[in-house]
Amino acid sequence: MERRDDNYYEANASDIRLEDITSSKMNAKTLGRLRDGEISQLCLGEHEGWDEFRLGEGNDLGWLGYFIGKSEFLRELTIQYLPEDDEGRGQQIHALSDGFARNQSIQKVVIDKLSRNGFDAIARALDNLSQLEELSLHQRRNAGLNWCSTLGTLLESGVWKLKNLQLSSNGIDDAGVAAFAHGLRSIGSSLKELDLRWNSIGNEGLSALVAALANCTSLETLDLSYNDFSVAAAGLRSLSDWLQTAVLNLNELSLRECGINDEGLQALAEAVNHCKDLDLADNDSITALGLRYLSALLQSESCHLGNLYFGWMDIEDDVAEVLARGLVGNKMLRRLHLRVDGQEYFPISPAGWNVFSTALCDTSTVNNTYLSNHTVQELYYWEHGDEEYFNIHESVALYLQLNKEHPQYAARCKILMNHAHLDMTPLLQWELKFLPLAVGWFEKAQPCTTLSIDDIDPDYERQVLEESEESFQSRVLTSLFEFVRGMTEKVLERREELALVAAYDDKIAMAAMVKEESDRKISQLEGENKRLRGIMKSLRQALDKALEE
Repeated sequence: MERRDDNYYEANASDIRLEDITSSKMNAKTLGRLRDGEISQLCLGEHEGWDEFRLGEGNDLGWLGYFIGKSEFLRELTIQYLPEDDEGRGQQIHALSDGFARNQSIQKVVIDKLSRNGFDAIARALDNLSQLEELSLHQRRNAGLNWCSTLGTLLESGVWKLKNLQLSSNGIDDAGVAAFAHGLRSIGSSLKELDLRWNSIGNEGLSALVAALANCTSLETLDLSYNDFSVAAAGLRSLSDWLQTAVLNLNELSLRECGINDEGLQALAEAVNHCKDLDLADNDSITALGLRYLSALLQSESCHLGNLYFGWMDIEDDVAEVLARGLVGNKMLRRLHLRVDGQEYFPISPAGWNVFSTALCDTSTVNNTYLSNHTVQELYYWEHGDEEYFNIHESVALYLQLNKEHPQYAARCKILMNHAHLDMTPLLQWELKFLPLAVGWFEKAQPCTTLSIDDIDPDYERQVLEESEESFQSRVLTSLFEFVRGMTEKVLERREELALVAAYDDKIAMAAMVKEESDRKISQLEGENKRLRGIMKSLRQALDKALEE
């Protein structure tokens, strides 16, 4: 193949016959649609189709690269195969990548299992795609240290708008993470999703990754599932520390089947307050002891966790008790999945389900019912009919469905369902000030009599309260009557207290009058005494004068 430049392709583009530069009619049609702006997604590989171009003998990859570079409508490019250099196609591969590098519209690139030379050629082209937002690289566990270094250079040099980086199933180990970590630092605040599933990352690699993510303040999804963190307590602690101190809003953290044990969970536990979805499924070394750390944090007011997954683990009664304790007071968690799709073994006994039932609705007192959990909607991945098979308590299914379908009425419905008589005595301390609040509570609870929820059988619904409107009104009047009657008793008690005070007031008034009279008489005596002293003084003066004469 002769060396061509842009001028060659521009000069011959209008005259070139697509049949002369492709190996099949389907490839010619695909190339024509690419040229005419009719393709937004294109796959290059070993198959041909409507939006697929088969790379093989008889195809001019230079022209393919030219039309890719010129396209203004191509948004996604998948490369599943490139011919090897030893097939005499090295020059054509470079021509393809040169054209690819000129494209200004591609936003997503998927590269699946290319040779080292093929990946290097495409990586050079990716350097120029500053508009790229999503990059997915899958080497089927064949990536080595050099591949990771090339990736780091690519991330560092060109794709500064990258939002989604998919690196699953590449066999990346601790050294590999260190090799491309500098590239992650360069991406910085643009990155929103990072997928590193099915690799060989351990403790040192996790610590290096966390350090590299320091600038990724827009990260929303981090998937580290299927790596080996069985002895990575230090790395997990660094991950937790980063989540607590970083300025970011992480939505999803996935650590499925990472070999995490109780020590690792203790190191990670604080992270539950700083993400919305946490997947810990299939970490079967975690026991009730380790879950105590997580359970305590679920009760924290700062907990933002909305979904927590524990499927494919030995969730028995001791674990159920610890997790149920964490639900008490939690107002954020919506899903606590103890079982995932396809999992048949579910060893929680009826006693274990009773613990969850109490967490969802503690019927011991009205106040405890009010303080129960009214937000969690799912405790398992289930289909209708599973309740009986897994010994799920009927009340658990009922309360979960109530939380899900009518969250604004859940607390009131549970109170009315489990407390036929509402004791108003504790409310009398607020006296008549509470009466409007009591009336308002019943008014807001009235819709509970008309609410329905899906039954175990999806074709049927059931009433939340088996209570008529008349029965509900009778309950309201009874409760308000008891309140008013209690207030009357309080008033009578108050009158007795007032009578006692009045009697003491009379005695005090009498004593005051006696004191006043005593003070008046004393004042009179002091005046008379003063008058007599004056008379005595005058007599002495008269006597002294008579003696002198």
